[in-house]
Amino acid sequence: MTPYARRGVHGQTVETLARRVLSGEIPEGATLDLVALQGELDVSLTALRESLKVLAAKGIVDARQKRGTFVRARADWNLLDADVLRWQFAGGTESGADLALLRNLGEVRGIIEPAAVRLAAERRTEADLATLEAAITAMGEQEGGPAHAVEADLAFHRALLAATHNELLERLEMVIESGLAHRDEIVHSSQAGEDPVPSHRAVLDAVRDRDPAAAEHAMRALLDQAVRDLHRVHGTAPGTEGAPGTGEGAASVTREGTEDASATGEGTESASATGEGTVNR
Repeated sequence: MTPYARRGVHGQTVETLARRVLSGEIPEGATLDLVALQGELDVSLTALRESLKVLAAKGIVDARQKRGTFVRARADWNLLDADVLRWQFAGGTESGADLALLRNLGEVRGIIEPAAVRLAAERRTEADLATLEAAITAMGEQEGGPAHAVEADLAFHRALLAATHNELLERLEMVIESGLAHRDEIVHSSQAGEDPVPSHRAVLDAVRDRDPAAAEHAMRALLDQAVRDLHRVHGTAPGTEGAPGTGEGAASVTREGTEDASATGEGTESASATGEGTVNR
């Protein structure tokens, strides 16, 4: 997904406002002084209002008569929106909130990907296998540095969801990718992680063999490795409070549950954001 910052003045304004809110610089409940923001960001009031509409559609801000435009409570934010996830990670890699978010996303992956890979093993096509193979080949290449390694990993997990041939599961890649990309950037930049190729190869081999049980087992092992890599980077032990992942890793979330999981979601409501006021902290 292309960051809003690459989409001109409107996009840069969206990015700036979103990061200020999600970092806590503009706290929940604060009423925005649109005139002051207009001058500070050097944009027209129309452009500012249009940018706030983007945040309103994601549940971050709202507008009321007499009150003006204000930041909604975090519980109202669309936390599964790919942009919202990216903005949360933009604050850095060492905060407790960042580690908690990584842990939460690890648990989500532990629920979704083992179930998805079972479907992939049953439904994959030769084209799916070729895409997965290409991703693993790219993963093993030394050129390109961390950015290349991150993109190869994203391509593999994106292809796995596509191999389920379930359009709803395929769309979940937008949720998984933000957290996976952030985790990969941390791990690959530190060079503290294990070689990712063998664990990904094991998943692909099981999918190629049309063996759902083996594919799920391999995916859980891969997710456990991902958690261990983060522990190495952050110098924490599995189960440590505040550490990303728990116990045997995020993959353990469904280890005692049913073999299959269903994924459902709800839409978000859009609202227009207008009004003026003061920033009350």
